[in-house]
Amino acid sequence: MKGTVFVVGLGLIGGSMALAIKKEHPEAVIVGFDVNEDEAKLAKTLAVIDEIAPSLEAGMEQADLVILATPVMQTEKILEDILSFRLKPSAIVTDVGSTKQRIVKHAKQLVEKGIVFIGGHPMAGSHKSGVTAARAHLFENAFYILTPTEDVPLDAVERLKGWLKGTKANFVILSPKEHDRITGVISHFPHIIAASLVHQAQRHESEDELVSRLAAGGFRDITRIASSNPEMWRDIFIHNKDELLALFDRWLSEMNMLRSLVEEEKSEEIYRYFLEAKQFRDGLPVRTKGAIPSFYDLYVDVPDYPGVISEITGYLAKERISITNIRIIETREEIYGVLRLSFQSEEDRERAKQCISKYTNYETYEG
Repeated sequence: MKGTVFVVGLGLIGGSMALAIKKEHPEAVIVGFDVNEDEAKLAKTLAVIDEIAPSLEAGMEQADLVILATPVMQTEKILEDILSFRLKPSAIVTDVGSTKQRIVKHAKQLVEKGIVFIGGHPMAGSHKSGVTAARAHLFENAFYILTPTEDVPLDAVERLKGWLKGTKANFVILSPKEHDRITGVISHFPHIIAASLVHQAQRHESEDELVSRLAAGGFRDITRIASSNPEMWRDIFIHNKDELLALFDRWLSEMNMLRSLVEEEKSEEIYRYFLEAKQFRDGLPVRTKGAIPSFYDLYVDVPDYPGVISEITGYLAKERISITNIRIIETREEIYGVLRLSFQSEEDRERAKQCISKYTNYETYEG
Protein backbone atom coordinates (compact mmCIF):
# COMPACT_ATOMS: atom_id res chain seq x y z
CA MET A 1 0.00 0.00 0.00
CA LYS A 2 1.18 3.52 -0.82
CA GLY A 3 0.52 6.61 1.25
CA THR A 4 1.55 8.33 4.45
CA VAL A 5 1.27 6.82 7.90
CA PHE A 6 1.43 9.18 10.87
CA VAL A 7 2.42 7.57 14.17
CA VAL A 8 1.81 9.66 17.29
CA GLY A 9 3.83 8.33 20.23
CA LEU A 10 7.14 6.69 19.40
CA GLY A 11 7.59 4.26 22.26
CA LEU A 12 7.66 0.48 22.13
CA ILE A 13 4.19 0.06 20.58
CA GLY A 14 4.26 3.03 18.21
CA GLY A 15 7.78 2.19 17.07
CA SER A 16 6.93 -1.47 16.52
CA MET A 17 3.81 -0.51 14.53
CA ALA A 18 5.92 1.77 12.34
CA LEU A 19 8.49 -0.97 11.69
CA ALA A 20 5.84 -3.59 10.91
CA ILE A 21 4.08 -1.28 8.43
CA LYS A 22 7.36 -0.24 6.80
CA LYS A 23 8.42 -3.86 6.37
CA GLU A 24 5.14 -4.83 4.65
CA HIS A 25 4.66 -1.57 2.71
CA PRO A 26 8.15 -0.25 1.80
CA GLU A 27 6.68 2.45 -0.45
CA ALA A 28 4.71 4.01 2.40
CA VAL A 29 6.12 7.10 4.11
CA ILE A 30 6.20 6.79 7.91
CA VAL A 31 5.95 10.14 9.69
CA GLY A 32 6.30 10.29 13.47
CA PHE A 33 5.63 12.66 16.33
CA ASP A 34 6.40 12.49 20.03
CA VAL A 35 6.12 15.08 22.79
CA ASN A 36 9.64 14.03 23.70
CA GLU A 37 11.66 15.52 20.83
CA ASP A 38 14.71 13.41 21.68
CA GLU A 39 12.63 10.24 21.31
CA ALA A 40 11.41 11.41 17.90
CA LYS A 41 14.97 12.18 16.78
CA LEU A 42 16.10 8.77 18.01
CA ALA A 43 13.28 7.09 16.08
CA LYS A 44 14.45 8.79 12.89
CA THR A 45 18.10 7.94 13.58
CA LEU A 46 17.15 4.28 14.05
CA ALA A 47 15.11 4.42 10.79
CA VAL A 48 11.93 3.54 12.65
CA ILE A 49 10.31 6.54 10.93
CA ASP A 50 11.19 8.40 7.73
CA GLU A 51 10.27 11.90 8.84
CA ILE A 52 9.47 13.88 11.99
CA ALA A 53 6.29 15.95 11.83
CA PRO A 54 6.78 19.57 12.95
CA SER A 55 3.42 19.43 14.75
CA LEU A 56 0.42 17.21 15.36
CA GLU A 57 -1.64 19.22 12.90
CA ALA A 58 0.93 19.04 10.12
CA GLY A 59 1.30 15.28 10.55
CA MET A 60 -2.44 14.65 10.67
CA GLU A 61 -3.30 16.66 7.58
CA GLN A 62 -0.96 14.72 5.27
CA ALA A 63 -1.78 11.25 6.62
CA ASP A 64 -3.73 8.41 5.04
CA LEU A 65 -3.51 6.48 8.31
CA VAL A 66 -3.14 7.98 11.79
CA ILE A 67 -2.03 5.71 14.65
CA LEU A 68 -2.41 7.11 18.16
CA ALA A 69 0.13 5.13 20.20
CA THR A 70 -0.17 7.26 23.33
CA PRO A 71 -1.45 6.69 26.90
CA VAL A 72 -5.25 6.55 26.99
CA MET A 73 -5.71 9.91 28.73
CA GLN A 74 -3.48 11.59 26.16
CA THR A 75 -5.36 9.84 23.35
CA GLU A 76 -8.61 11.44 24.56
CA LYS A 77 -6.99 14.87 24.39
CA ILE A 78 -5.62 14.25 20.88
CA LEU A 79 -9.04 13.10 19.67
CA GLU A 80 -10.43 16.47 20.76
CA ASP A 81 -7.58 18.31 18.99
CA ILE A 82 -8.26 16.45 15.73
CA LEU A 83 -11.66 18.13 15.51
CA SER A 84 -9.92 21.37 14.49
CA PHE A 85 -7.60 19.70 11.96
CA ARG A 86 -8.33 19.20 8.25
CA LEU A 87 -7.74 15.50 7.61
CA LYS A 88 -7.95 13.81 4.22
CA PRO A 89 -11.52 12.60 3.50
CA SER A 90 -10.23 9.04 3.08
CA ALA A 91 -8.03 9.05 6.20
CA ILE A 92 -8.40 6.41 8.91
CA VAL A 93 -7.66 7.19 12.56
CA THR A 94 -6.96 4.34 14.99
CA ASP A 95 -5.46 3.91 18.45
CA VAL A 96 -3.69 1.14 20.37
CA GLY A 97 -5.12 1.70 23.85
CA SER A 98 -5.95 -1.01 26.39
CA THR A 99 -9.43 0.42 26.99
CA LYS A 100 -12.00 1.11 24.33
CA GLN A 101 -15.39 2.37 25.56
CA ARG A 102 -14.25 5.85 26.62
CA ILE A 103 -11.92 6.20 23.66
CA VAL A 104 -14.66 5.30 21.16
CA LYS A 105 -17.07 7.65 22.94
CA HIS A 106 -14.55 10.51 22.61
CA ALA A 107 -14.10 9.68 18.93
CA LYS A 108 -17.84 9.96 18.24
CA GLN A 109 -17.47 13.65 17.34
CA LEU A 110 -14.90 12.69 14.71
CA VAL A 111 -17.30 10.17 13.20
CA GLU A 112 -20.02 12.84 13.10
CA LYS A 113 -17.60 15.00 11.05
CA GLY A 114 -17.13 12.16 8.58
CA ILE A 115 -13.74 11.04 9.86
CA VAL A 116 -13.27 7.27 10.10
CA PHE A 117 -12.15 6.12 13.56
CA ILE A 118 -11.54 2.46 14.37
CA GLY A 119 -10.52 1.56 17.91
CA GLY A 120 -7.65 -0.89 18.14
CA HIS A 121 -5.68 -2.84 20.72
CA PRO A 122 -2.71 -5.00 19.73
CA MET A 123 -2.48 -7.46 22.63
CA ALA A 124 1.29 -7.74 22.83
CA GLY A 125 4.07 -5.95 24.61
CA SER A 126 7.48 -6.33 26.12
CA HIS A 127 9.25 -5.84 29.42
CA LYS A 128 11.35 -3.18 27.72
CA SER A 129 10.11 0.27 26.79
CA GLY A 130 11.02 3.09 24.43
CA VAL A 131 11.69 3.19 20.71
CA THR A 132 15.00 1.33 21.09
CA ALA A 133 12.97 -1.75 22.11
CA ALA A 134 10.70 -1.55 19.03
CA ARG A 135 10.58 -4.68 16.88
CA ALA A 136 8.70 -5.35 13.64
CA HIS A 137 7.74 -8.84 14.89
CA LEU A 138 6.40 -7.69 18.29
CA PHE A 139 2.77 -8.40 17.35
CA GLU A 140 3.34 -11.60 15.37
CA ASN A 141 0.69 -14.22 16.29
CA ALA A 142 -0.81 -11.83 18.85
CA PHE A 143 -4.50 -11.00 18.95
CA TYR A 144 -5.22 -7.55 17.56
CA ILE A 145 -8.64 -6.33 18.67
CA LEU A 146 -10.54 -3.89 16.44
CA THR A 147 -13.68 -2.17 17.73
CA PRO A 148 -15.38 -0.46 14.77
CA THR A 149 -18.78 1.09 15.45
CA GLU A 150 -21.81 0.70 13.17
CA ASP A 151 -20.87 3.98 11.45
CA VAL A 152 -17.62 2.55 10.11
CA PRO A 153 -17.81 1.17 6.53
CA LEU A 154 -16.65 -2.42 6.14
CA ASP A 155 -14.19 -1.42 3.43
CA ALA A 156 -12.49 0.94 5.91
CA VAL A 157 -11.96 -1.95 8.33
CA GLU A 158 -10.44 -3.99 5.51
CA ARG A 159 -8.20 -1.08 4.52
CA LEU A 160 -6.95 -0.81 8.10
CA LYS A 161 -6.25 -4.54 8.17
CA GLY A 162 -4.32 -4.09 4.93
CA TRP A 163 -2.17 -1.36 6.45
CA LEU A 164 -1.55 -3.54 9.51
CA LYS A 165 -0.87 -6.76 7.61
CA GLY A 166 2.82 -6.57 8.47
CA THR A 167 2.08 -7.02 12.16
CA LYS A 168 1.17 -10.64 11.31
CA ALA A 169 -1.38 -10.44 14.13
CA ASN A 170 -4.71 -12.25 14.37
CA PHE A 171 -7.49 -9.68 13.99
CA VAL A 172 -10.61 -10.02 16.14
CA ILE A 173 -13.66 -7.73 15.90
CA LEU A 174 -15.35 -6.89 19.22
CA SER A 175 -17.63 -4.19 20.51
CA PRO A 176 -15.92 -1.66 22.82
CA LYS A 177 -17.85 -3.06 25.80
CA GLU A 178 -16.89 -6.66 24.99
CA HIS A 179 -13.27 -5.61 24.73
CA ASP A 180 -13.22 -3.81 28.08
CA ARG A 181 -14.99 -6.66 29.86
CA ILE A 182 -12.58 -9.30 28.53
CA THR A 183 -9.39 -7.29 29.08
CA GLY A 184 -10.67 -6.40 32.55
CA VAL A 185 -10.73 -10.11 33.40
CA ILE A 186 -7.48 -11.23 31.77
CA SER A 187 -5.30 -8.13 32.08
CA HIS A 188 -6.51 -5.21 34.18
CA PHE A 189 -7.73 -7.11 37.24
CA PRO A 190 -4.63 -9.37 37.39
CA HIS A 191 -2.53 -6.21 37.69
CA ILE A 192 -4.61 -5.20 40.70
CA ILE A 193 -4.09 -8.61 42.31
CA ALA A 194 -0.33 -8.54 41.65
CA ALA A 195 -0.01 -5.07 43.17
CA SER A 196 -2.10 -6.08 46.20
CA LEU A 197 0.12 -9.12 46.83
CA VAL A 198 3.19 -6.90 46.79
CA HIS A 199 1.55 -4.44 49.18
CA GLN A 200 0.66 -7.31 51.50
CA ALA A 201 4.26 -8.52 51.53
CA GLN A 202 5.46 -4.97 52.15
CA ARG A 203 3.17 -4.62 55.18
CA HIS A 204 4.34 -7.95 56.60
CA GLU A 205 7.95 -6.91 56.16
CA SER A 206 7.47 -4.36 58.95
CA GLU A 207 6.80 -7.34 61.22
CA ASP A 208 9.53 -9.59 59.87
CA GLU A 209 12.42 -8.40 57.71
CA LEU A 210 12.86 -11.89 56.28
CA VAL A 211 9.75 -11.40 54.11
CA SER A 212 11.47 -9.44 51.33
CA ARG A 213 14.53 -11.72 51.43
CA LEU A 214 12.38 -14.82 51.03
CA ALA A 215 9.94 -13.25 48.54
CA ALA A 216 12.02 -14.39 45.61
CA GLY A 217 11.45 -17.27 43.20
CA GLY A 218 7.74 -17.95 42.67
CA PHE A 219 6.49 -14.87 44.53
CA ARG A 220 8.67 -12.57 42.46
CA ASP A 221 7.54 -14.31 39.28
CA ILE A 222 3.78 -14.17 39.89
CA THR A 223 4.02 -10.49 40.82
CA ARG A 224 6.20 -9.39 37.90
CA ILE A 225 3.41 -7.36 36.34
CA ALA A 226 3.29 -5.19 39.47
CA SER A 227 6.43 -3.56 38.04
CA SER A 228 4.41 -2.09 35.17
CA ASN A 229 4.16 1.65 34.51
CA PRO A 230 2.04 3.08 37.38
CA GLU A 231 0.91 6.12 35.38
CA MET A 232 -0.35 3.97 32.53
CA TRP A 233 -2.23 1.61 34.84
CA ARG A 234 -3.76 4.45 36.83
CA ASP A 235 -5.29 5.78 33.61
CA ILE A 236 -6.45 2.34 32.46
CA PHE A 237 -8.23 1.66 35.76
CA ILE A 238 -10.04 4.99 35.60
CA HIS A 239 -11.03 4.34 32.00
CA ASN A 240 -12.33 0.83 32.71
CA LYS A 241 -13.86 1.70 36.08
CA ASP A 242 -17.30 0.13 35.54
CA GLU A 243 -15.99 -3.24 34.43
CA LEU A 244 -13.42 -3.32 37.24
CA LEU A 245 -15.99 -2.45 39.91
CA ALA A 246 -18.09 -5.42 38.76
CA LEU A 247 -15.00 -7.63 38.89
CA PHE A 248 -14.21 -6.40 42.42
CA ASP A 249 -17.67 -7.52 43.57
CA ARG A 250 -17.31 -10.98 42.01
CA TRP A 251 -13.75 -11.37 43.32
CA LEU A 252 -14.71 -10.42 46.88
CA SER A 253 -17.63 -12.85 46.75
CA GLU A 254 -15.34 -15.65 45.57
CA MET A 255 -12.72 -14.88 48.24
CA ASN A 256 -15.41 -14.96 50.94
CA MET A 257 -16.57 -18.33 49.63
CA LEU A 258 -13.00 -19.67 49.63
CA ARG A 259 -12.40 -18.26 53.10
CA SER A 260 -15.44 -20.18 54.35
CA LEU A 261 -14.08 -23.40 52.85
CA VAL A 262 -10.78 -22.90 54.69
CA GLU A 263 -12.44 -21.87 57.94
CA GLU A 264 -14.70 -24.94 57.90
CA GLU A 265 -11.83 -27.19 56.70
CA LYS A 266 -13.85 -28.51 53.77
CA SER A 267 -11.03 -30.58 52.35
CA GLU A 268 -12.85 -31.99 49.32
CA GLU A 269 -14.21 -28.60 48.20
CA ILE A 270 -10.76 -26.96 48.57
CA TYR A 271 -9.19 -29.76 46.55
CA ARG A 272 -11.83 -29.38 43.83
CA TYR A 273 -11.29 -25.60 43.73
CA PHE A 274 -7.58 -26.02 43.03
CA LEU A 275 -8.16 -28.95 40.65
CA GLU A 276 -10.61 -26.97 38.49
CA ALA A 277 -8.21 -24.02 38.43
CA LYS A 278 -5.36 -26.32 37.36
CA GLN A 279 -7.45 -27.95 34.62
CA PHE A 280 -8.55 -24.62 33.16
CA ARG A 281 -5.06 -23.11 33.39
CA ASP A 282 -3.41 -26.19 31.83
CA GLY A 283 -5.86 -25.97 28.92
CA LEU A 284 -4.94 -22.39 28.00
CA PRO A 285 -3.12 -21.87 24.68
CA VAL A 286 0.65 -22.00 25.09
CA ARG A 287 1.96 -20.39 21.93
CA THR A 288 -0.64 -17.64 21.53
CA LYS A 289 0.22 -14.16 22.77
CA GLY A 290 -2.26 -12.62 25.19
CA ALA A 291 -3.07 -9.36 26.93
CA ILE A 292 -0.17 -9.66 29.37
CA PRO A 293 3.33 -10.03 27.87
CA SER A 294 4.63 -13.57 28.16
CA PHE A 295 7.82 -14.42 30.01
CA TYR A 296 10.14 -16.62 28.00
CA ASP A 297 12.56 -17.76 30.70
CA LEU A 298 15.39 -20.23 30.47
CA TYR A 299 17.08 -21.51 33.63
CA VAL A 300 20.71 -22.58 33.50
CA ASP A 301 22.51 -24.50 36.25
CA VAL A 302 25.91 -22.84 36.46
CA PRO A 303 28.93 -23.33 38.74
CA ASP A 304 29.90 -20.51 41.06
CA TYR A 305 33.13 -19.17 39.64
CA PRO A 306 34.20 -15.70 38.37
CA GLY A 307 33.20 -15.00 34.77
CA VAL A 308 30.50 -17.64 34.36
CA ILE A 309 27.84 -15.04 33.49
CA SER A 310 30.02 -13.35 30.88
CA GLU A 311 30.80 -16.82 29.49
CA ILE A 312 27.11 -17.59 28.92
CA THR A 313 26.24 -14.14 27.58
CA GLY A 314 29.31 -14.27 25.34
CA TYR A 315 28.06 -17.44 23.65
CA LEU A 316 24.60 -15.91 23.19
CA ALA A 317 26.11 -12.72 21.74
CA LYS A 318 28.17 -14.85 19.35
CA GLU A 319 24.94 -16.38 18.03
CA ARG A 320 23.27 -12.92 18.01
CA ILE A 321 20.60 -13.88 20.55
CA SER A 322 19.23 -10.94 22.52
CA ILE A 323 18.49 -11.20 26.26
CA THR A 324 15.78 -9.02 27.84
CA ASN A 325 16.70 -9.78 31.45
CA ILE A 326 19.23 -11.78 33.45
CA ARG A 327 19.30 -12.75 37.11
CA ILE A 328 21.02 -15.22 39.44
CA ILE A 329 18.35 -16.82 41.57
CA GLU A 330 20.66 -18.68 43.92
CA THR A 331 24.37 -19.24 44.07
CA ARG A 332 26.63 -20.38 46.90
CA GLU A 333 30.32 -21.11 46.92
CA GLU A 334 31.29 -24.60 45.76
CA ILE A 335 27.79 -25.47 44.48
CA TYR A 336 25.76 -24.79 41.36
CA GLY A 337 23.56 -21.72 41.15
CA VAL A 338 20.62 -20.98 38.89
CA LEU A 339 20.93 -18.35 36.18
CA ARG A 340 17.61 -17.11 34.80
CA LEU A 341 17.68 -15.65 31.29
CA SER A 342 14.60 -13.92 29.86
CA PHE A 343 13.97 -13.57 26.13
CA GLN A 344 11.68 -11.60 23.82
CA SER A 345 10.14 -14.67 22.19
CA GLU A 346 9.82 -18.43 22.41
CA GLU A 347 12.02 -18.71 19.31
CA ASP A 348 14.83 -16.78 21.01
CA ARG A 349 14.56 -19.00 24.07
CA GLU A 350 14.82 -22.16 21.98
CA ARG A 351 17.82 -20.78 20.09
CA ALA A 352 19.47 -19.89 23.42
CA LYS A 353 18.86 -23.40 24.74
CA GLN A 354 20.53 -24.91 21.67
CA CYS A 355 23.38 -22.39 21.87
CA ILE A 356 24.19 -23.19 25.52
CA SER A 357 24.06 -26.93 24.76
CA LYS A 358 26.39 -26.37 21.82
CA TYR A 359 29.12 -24.60 23.79
CA THR A 360 28.73 -25.96 27.33
CA ASN A 361 27.63 -28.93 29.40
CA TYR A 362 25.38 -26.80 31.63
CA GLU A 363 21.88 -28.15 32.16
CA THR A 364 19.02 -25.92 31.02
CA TYR A 365 15.27 -26.04 31.63
CA GLU A 366 12.37 -23.79 30.76
CA GLY A 367 10.34 -21.68 33.20
